[in-house]
Amino acid sequence: MNKDLLLRHLGIQGYSVKILRAFDSVRREDFIPDELIPFAYADGPLPLGFNSTISQPSTIAFMLNLLELENQSDLKILEIGSGCGYVLALMNAITQNSSFFGLEINSEVGDNAIERLKAHQNIKIFLYDGKNGLPEESPFDRILISAASESNPYHLLDQIKDSGIIVAPVLNSIVKMKKVGHEATVEEFPGFVFVPLL
Repeated sequence: MNKDLLLRHLGIQGYSVKILRAFDSVRREDFIPDELIPFAYADGPLPLGFNSTISQPSTIAFMLNLLELENQSDLKILEIGSGCGYVLALMNAITQNSSFFGLEINSEVGDNAIERLKAHQNIKIFLYDGKNGLPEESPFDRILISAASESNPYHLLDQIKDSGIIVAPVLNSIVKMKKVGHEATVEEFPGFVFVPLL
C-alpha cells in the first residue's frame, strides 16, 4: 500500500481532514528502519528493533480521533511509550502552538526519536519508565498511552486538567477517559492488539 492508498483507506473510515493531512505531511518512512521503507504505508505494525514496534496507521488514527485534537491549540500533551516519535510528530501536525512530552523506556528507540525530532523545540522526550506519568510537568490537557496495560490508568487522573482526556490501550481494548471533577467517564472500544507497557 502506498501513501495515497493509505490516505484513501483512512478517509473511508471517516477521519477528519486534519488527521488525514497529518498522515500526509509526516513521513512514516523517516521513523522506521531503512529495510522496511517499502512497507512504510502498509496498514500494519512494523518492528523497530529493540523489542519495539510502530503501531498500524489506522489504530493510530483511531486513538488520535479519540483525543479530540482538531480545532485545538496551545495544548499540553503527554505520550507514554512514545517509541520512535511518529505519533508525537502526527499530533504536532494536528494542533497549533502545543507542547509535547514523550516518555520512552527503551533508550535506543528513544535516542533515535530525539534525533529525528530535534528540529521541533516544542517536543521533549525523556528516557525513562512512564507508568507513573510525568507529574513534574502536569497538569496536561491530553495523555496518550501507546502500549497496553492491564487496567484503566485512573492513577493518572491527577495529572490531567478538568475535561482533559486520557486515551490508553487496556488489554485488548482502547479506553477513553474524560476527567469530570475528581472522577472520569470511561468509554471502551474492544478489538485491538498492542505490545505491553513495560
